[in-house]
Amino acid sequence: MIEIGPGRGALTRHLLPRTDELHAIELDLSLVELLNVKFSSDTKLHVHRADVLATDLTQWGPAAIIGNLPYYITSPIIERFVALDGRFPIAVFLVQLEVAERLLAKPGTRAYGYLSVATQLVCDLSLVCRVPAAAFVPPPKVESAAVRLERKAEVPEGLPELLTLVSRSFAHKRKTLRNNLRPHYGEQADRLPEAGLRAEQLSIEQFRDLHARLSTVSYTKTS
Repeated sequence: MIEIGPGRGALTRHLLPRTDELHAIELDLSLVELLNVKFSSDTKLHVHRADVLATDLTQWGPAAIIGNLPYYITSPIIERFVALDGRFPIAVFLVQLEVAERLLAKPGTRAYGYLSVATQLVCDLSLVCRVPAAAFVPPPKVESAAVRLERKAEVPEGLPELLTLVSRSFAHKRKTLRNNLRPHYGEQADRLPEAGLRAEQLSIEQFRDLHARLSTVSYTKTS
């Protein structure tokens, strides 16, 4: 397993009996030292002082990824998990409730956006539980939730390009696809049957279909 942000080891102590090897990534030196002392008798734990966004998560081989994610870098960490391959089939993240709602959001809802689509293209998601602020010391001003991400057996073909299309589609959330995509696809964007819709109205499958149709367009705005 790989644990992101173990802190004082509240979750670490529950993970150790459930794995043969646990790599914990912690940026705070004082917490790294505390963890090494607290779990000094357990040889399964390897504590790494590092920035998770600058760490190669593949270096320890296949793993499940778990973490109580720092709220200010939650989205980049989730996007890094999405970009990994089939050696990393499952992640369970404790995140701000608002982020959990975005991850699980359905088309046509206010919370549905780029993060929803990018994650759901690659993973099946489920809500594990909600966590009240009182569960933390000190308690934050927001509620949290644990979300399970299980990688799908097949990843969409041309995923990087598909994610670029999704990002462009949500560039200005209140604008239509026509206005968001015209700078990148020219008049082809005007001829799309979905041109008058907003990105939040498209399902995952509709984005995949849209990508298949636009992937043959080579138009790129120069200036």
